[in-house]
Amino acid sequence: MGQGIGMNQRVSYRKWGRQSGRLAAVLMLAGSTATARAQDSGTATPQSATVSSSTALKTSDTPAKSANNTSTENKTEVSSRDTGTTFKLRVNVVQVRVVVRDPHGKPVGGLKREDFLLYDQGKLQTVSTFGVETEKTRLERAELAAKTQQASEEGPAEERVVMPQRFVALVFDDIHLQMQDAISVRLAAKKLIEGMLPTDRVAIFATSEQIKRDFTGDRQALEDTLMSLVPRPKMGGTADPTGCPDVNHYMADQYFNKGDPQVLQVVTQDVLDCMYGGDQRELAAAQAQAQSALQIALTTGDTDNDFTYRALEDFIRRLSGMPGEKILVLAGPGFLLTTQQQQETGIIDRANKANVVINTLDARGLYTPDLGGDIASRTSDTYKTIGIKNTYRLSQQSENSYVMMDIAYGTGGTFFHNSNDLAGGFQKAASSPEVCYVLGFSPQNQKMDGRYHSIKVAMASKAVKYEIQARRGYFAPRKVEDPQEQAKQEIAEAVFSQEEIHELSVDLQTQYFKLQSADAKLSVVSRIDLKGMHFRKENGRNWDNLTVATVIFDENGNFVTGGEKLLEMRLLDTTYDKLSRTGLTMKSSFDLKPGKYVVRQVVRDSEGAQMAARNGAVVIPY
Repeated sequence: MGQGIGMNQRVSYRKWGRQSGRLAAVLMLAGSTATARAQDSGTATPQSATVSSSTALKTSDTPAKSANNTSTENKTEVSSRDTGTTFKLRVNVVQVRVVVRDPHGKPVGGLKREDFLLYDQGKLQTVSTFGVETEKTRLERAELAAKTQQASEEGPAEERVVMPQRFVALVFDDIHLQMQDAISVRLAAKKLIEGMLPTDRVAIFATSEQIKRDFTGDRQALEDTLMSLVPRPKMGGTADPTGCPDVNHYMADQYFNKGDPQVLQVVTQDVLDCMYGGDQRELAAAQAQAQSALQIALTTGDTDNDFTYRALEDFIRRLSGMPGEKILVLAGPGFLLTTQQQQETGIIDRANKANVVINTLDARGLYTPDLGGDIASRTSDTYKTIGIKNTYRLSQQSENSYVMMDIAYGTGGTFFHNSNDLAGGFQKAASSPEVCYVLGFSPQNQKMDGRYHSIKVAMASKAVKYEIQARRGYFAPRKVEDPQEQAKQEIAEAVFSQEEIHELSVDLQTQYFKLQSADAKLSVVSRIDLKGMHFRKENGRNWDNLTVATVIFDENGNFVTGGEKLLEMRLLDTTYDKLSRTGLTMKSSFDLKPGKYVVRQVVRDSEGAQMAARNGAVVIPY
């Protein structure tokens, strides 16, 4: 039933209540009529309560008419509508996460904004925003979000939402792994999973794409997935089992791409010895077979690399949409870079665009160069070729690590190698640093051309030699002619972050209505303080638009649903004065299944381009 209130009453919001099996809500705004609908046994659908009609304010579901239509403007002060926005990520303000380590590898704390120098394309930039992230600040952020959940104050611990803070994708390059390495990394990764925090969500993927365990906090499910990790070569698994001739990807690359004629001589000699008993009269046939073997080795090696790159693109795309810190850990023996440098650069670019840090781990550990080749495979080595072939094997094992190094350093990550402490390596690669600095800057004289910009972070003082870990670049946004489109992009970027923004004062409340056992309606109510907002005076009214974007994620950070409302305000002075004292309340409703959810809401006003971003949580019991 409805309740009317007088013009001189303040805006108030009564907390949602559950009494004798009935759910009720009352939302009141000065000079308006608020509505609420009680539900019996979860059979009724709640009435969505927003600013509604009265003699002073009028709300409609259609946009306000233009200023030229004075008859409409005299009647309508507020109109709200859904915008149907599709959320997508975009780089606007550039943020750079920086980890500073001392000569002993320990994170350095206590640094200030003035301790850093940040260069964009070699030009010194002004660090406009500065933040420090620690384990304490991450925990405080999660606790703040949980306070919006009514059940968190009364319900048992198992009914509370633990807001995910860190999303870690463990990617195993099973296309290139050897069996002994697969066993080692399985055991090491298991220890990482056993030490997961409640705010961690981990996914397990393999480059063969035969393993895909999406983000979850279920330790047992992750450990079970690890047990299925075995080598799964693609084209590389079709090598000649006779080992005649024994040709690797490195040798093929050296011959075809680097023009090394010695490779063909060595492989030809191998063919002569293992197939023709060293008979020099078969030299021409042996050379043709050697060239064919080298071509097959090049094609299979490059194809396996293509599979790996495509899989990494998929995993970065999956990770990019998670609402929190994003880390991809790539574990494998590495692979050879031949003519595929552009694909490697593409992986780095995609990760940087999505703010994904890639840490890499050499699954071979502290390995001794295997001069005899894979013990499980036959070789065609003879005293005539064994020396030079050992040199090729050594070079391949060394160069395989370069791609792991490039990907890590290119995204501001770390490369763990030359150590048998794989468990420690996983812990380091997947964990958030004890201290992380977040530098933000707006590039000076930036051309909106979508091009790549290199970044360099340095210390202002040269007295102490610190190791700096930071991303190496970003892509500039493309020019957007439409200010409304630019605003949408800013909102979308903020939605998929977890940072709290307080340029506007916004209070967030959540509550649900159980419709039936399998369905519920979640209401997200926002009280917005109009003080500090920059209204524009026109035609005797106060003009501003508020965009309220609300997105619902499940407890593992997966996008569930979302929506955006536009509130167009053309307020008379008397109404503006009242709302400046009481605030404005808006409500959005979503149909959900029972479960645990994280709510992310972003509010932006058009005139001042100010924003607010809040996190919330709610549990809808089964």
